[in-house]
Amino acid sequence: MCGRFVVNAQIDEMARLFTALTSNTVPPVPNFNVCPTNQVHVVRSGDTRRQLLPMRWGFLPSWYKTENAVPLLTNARAETIAEKPAFREACRARRCILIATGFYEWTKTPEAARLPWFIRRTDEAMVAFAGIWQDWGPETDRQSTCAIVTTPANQHMAQIHHRMPLILEPDDWPLWLGEAGHGAARLMRPGGEEILTYHRVAPAVNSNRASGAELDRPVA
Repeated sequence: MCGRFVVNAQIDEMARLFTALTSNTVPPVPNFNVCPTNQVHVVRSGDTRRQLLPMRWGFLPSWYKTENAVPLLTNARAETIAEKPAFREACRARRCILIATGFYEWTKTPEAARLPWFIRRTDEAMVAFAGIWQDWGPETDRQSTCAIVTTPANQHMAQIHHRMPLILEPDDWPLWLGEAGHGAARLMRPGGEEILTYHRVAPAVNSNRASGAELDRPVA
């Protein structure tokens, strides 16, 4: 799964990397503790070119009456995404990419203490999470919402958690965004062992109110 992540890249860098036209309402950067329901940086395919847009992290199906309805759908499992009523239409027609620098995951000690880890790409490039999106709300107050697609963890990541975000390589972006025809389902598999690296970080990040550049720094 992915419960929180980091965005520490300039917006113009994101736009150049994804060759996207930037909305003037994207959230400010950096954010070292992106939490569910926050506005996040999302790339989706537009009529003539890609768009870099803000979306609420927390997918809202059309039948939700309020944005605080439960469950909070921040992740969508790759194994069932095409079957779940909440996700299946978005999986076919509304795929997107969420941009991150890295993400957090937690392990537990025998005493049940939560130990946080920061996970990033080994090449230190931006992380492209596969996502799906859905517009929600009345026509006078529509908002775009999204979820991150997850897969079973590869062997390397399984030492921390049994699931991981679906991370897309640049060559995969056109297919995932629907620009290269059909066949995106074949991308829904765990990434290779060499893609990610991780290190322990301080327990300050256990709070969703924590902020600051020190949150993703290594600790002994």
